[in-house]
Amino acid sequence: MSRYPMPDKCRVSSSRVWQSIKDSLAMHAFRRQRIRISFDIDDTLACQLHHCAVEQSRLPACVHRWLGEPLRTGTRALTRELRRQGCSIWVYTSSGRTPSYIRRWLLLYGIHVDGVVNSVRHSHALTAHGLSNSPSKFPPAFDIDLHVDDSEGVHIEGCDHGFRVVVVRPDDENWAQKVLNAVAEVQAQLARQQPYRYKAPERERGTAAQAPLWMGR
Repeated sequence: MSRYPMPDKCRVSSSRVWQSIKDSLAMHAFRRQRIRISFDIDDTLACQLHHCAVEQSRLPACVHRWLGEPLRTGTRALTRELRRQGCSIWVYTSSGRTPSYIRRWLLLYGIHVDGVVNSVRHSHALTAHGLSNSPSKFPPAFDIDLHVDDSEGVHIEGCDHGFRVVVVRPDDENWAQKVLNAVAEVQAQLARQQPYRYKAPERERGTAAQAPLWMGR
């Protein structure tokens, strides 16, 4: 007689697969010192005019209507600061936008990204890991340390599957600082894990430490 009823055996097998994947990715991340942060697009970077203010551009409006979407105000300053801190910047979207479109759109604002994950690449990565019942996004599959999203659902998935998510609402004017606070927390965690190989950037004087933002608001 089987030791487990079939449903329990499936659950145990699935749990072991998830744990094996997370352990493998954690070891790879331990060797990699550069923090990788990803951004969602819809209602995170690309916000409609009635949701939030948008970045200004020197290019004619017709160019943006043809090649891109409104970019949330503060994005350029935030990405510059993340670059200054040595972060790698990615885009992770569940949409079907092509990587070439996303790169071109952000380059209109002078923003370069190191990697793009869309729905196609996401599906391929999960298939390669042998996962069927999977979250809508799984940043650890791409060595991403922190994901920025407007969705509380993605935040819940992060709690369930062990990846960090900071939630920023479209109408949050202090969203960029919220992201920087979350990045500082990740940097502090890595510094504790790798004290001889990683040095967290110094905070500006007067900046108070905050609790991990991906653990809830």
